[in-house]
This record gives sequence, structure tokens and C-alpha cells, in this order.
Amino acid sequence: MAGLKLDDAGLETLVEAFYARVRADAELGPIFNDAIEDWPHHLEKLTAFWSSVMLTSGRYKGQPVPAHMKHKDRITPELFDRWLGLWRQTTEELMAPHAVIALKGKAARIAESLQLAMFFRLDRRPASAGRAVA
Repeated sequence: MAGLKLDDAGLETLVEAFYARVRADAELGPIFNDAIEDWPHHLEKLTAFWSSVMLTSGRYKGQPVPAHMKHKDRITPELFDRWLGLWRQTTEELMAPHAVIALKGKAARIAESLQLAMFFRLDRRPASAGRAVA
């Protein structure tokens, strides 16, 4: 099945395969499975998200940051690396080479953006902030 095109059909297959792995993952699975009540509907939404991101289709009408913030107490920065690892593996196995590069790059930027939104706070200062340097 490797070599799927970067189109809606390819993205649908990718999203379904990827989230099957996420759901079965020892660390990610419990978080996702507790958070998602209707997997078929959620997979449609995720496919629309990736279609909007990669194909500029405008199909996605959601807000990813608030959706993830609801689960902040269970999500750690390390889990983003695990998510990205599964994404890389799935894209490399299923997608055409040019699509793999684009999808991995976009996923890394999305993960970074979500992590900044969830874990970075401007009011935190390093211990040396505000001290005069001699």
C-alpha cells in the first residue's frame, strides 16, 4: 500500500491507520480512548484537519488548541515525541516519498505549536532573570 498520494483518499487511509496505532499504543491509547467517544466521527474530523493543512481544502472547522487543553493534565511534552514517532512510521509505510517529507514536516510544526500553546508561559522566568550580571 506504500505510495499513497497526498490527496483526500490518501489522507483518509493515513489517518485511519495512524490512529489505529495511537489507540493501541500503551501510552497514547488510554488518553485518546478516554477522550474520544465517537471514533468514526473523530476520524472524519481529523481527516478534514489534515486535508485543510496539507491541501488547503478548508474542510476543518475546529480549534485544536482548546481541544487539547481539555486534556492537559494527561498530556506531557514527551508524548508528543511518541505521537510524532508513530506518525513518521505510518507515513513512511503508506505514503509516497514526497508526501512523507511534507507530512512529517507539517506534523513536527503542529506538535511544536501545540506544545508551545500548552506548556509555555510568558510569566515564567529563569532563576537568573531580573538579576544584575556582574
